[in-house]
Amino acid sequence: MTLRHLYVFICVCDEGNMTGAAKKLYIAQPSVSQTIFELEKHYNVKLFERLGRKLFITLAGQKLLTYARHIVNLNKEVEEAMREVNNSGILRIGASVTVGTYILPSMIGEFMRCNSAVKVVSSVNNTTVIEGMLLADQLDIGLVEGKIQSPGIIHMPFMDDELVLVSSYSHPFGRKGKITIAELKHAGFIVREEGSGTRNLFESVMTDRGIDWNIVGVYNNAEAIKNAVSTGLGLSVISWMAVQKELERKELAIIEIDGVSFKRQFSIIYHKNKYVSPILDRFIQLVLPV
Repeated sequence: MTLRHLYVFICVCDEGNMTGAAKKLYIAQPSVSQTIFELEKHYNVKLFERLGRKLFITLAGQKLLTYARHIVNLNKEVEEAMREVNNSGILRIGASVTVGTYILPSMIGEFMRCNSAVKVVSSVNNTTVIEGMLLADQLDIGLVEGKIQSPGIIHMPFMDDELVLVSSYSHPFGRKGKITIAELKHAGFIVREEGSGTRNLFESVMTDRGIDWNIVGVYNNAEAIKNAVSTGLGLSVISWMAVQKELERKELAIIEIDGVSFKRQFSIIYHKNKYVSPILDRFIQLVLPV
């Protein structure tokens, strides 16, 4: 017995005959007769009395009709509920600090304009924390600036970024605009916390180039770093997109380092075993470059 058997049976009951049911279902009349025969054989009951050219539903048929309508309606509810799952639900997004501050809000806004039934829950932390949350299934997807350590995480680049050296305008470097590697020796830097992608890139480039530096402050967000630099507490290397307003207001100055650059890529990350639902796939396609 299948749902098709029940659909045909209900249609025969509603139409009062097999010919009418066949026309409504766009199938041959013998197929309708065969379906009713299979139902009667399956339940070992008579569903219709055939008197002349008319069909009369039996008590067994009436009982089956009650269940058949309920089962068919329940199946429709299941179909509708499953379709809603593809268009509603919860999407848990994590982002590292730079991405979460300067990119994620506009991405969520654009996504919500076309997916208003989806509830988006976002978390912003450093790359290491976001990676750990994905491994613990506390997030569906992450957008990060740092390198991923776990082989269980898939990562795909979606945007280029560059870090820049900044100082206050009153700092000697701020007035020069361009310096050599030698001039950076023992300079005091305000850096992000351990696990930050920004700090990891800064330390990697400085170490590769053999540049010595001193840490004079460790802050976990870009705003605190910018405020500290603008008041002359030290230098910092930070994403260029984080300092646009401060540059316009002449609160910070970008200093070029001869022969040194800090380039990186932002990445989409998610667990390799994560089921990519239609909702999650739509978000990924929104983020990925065309």
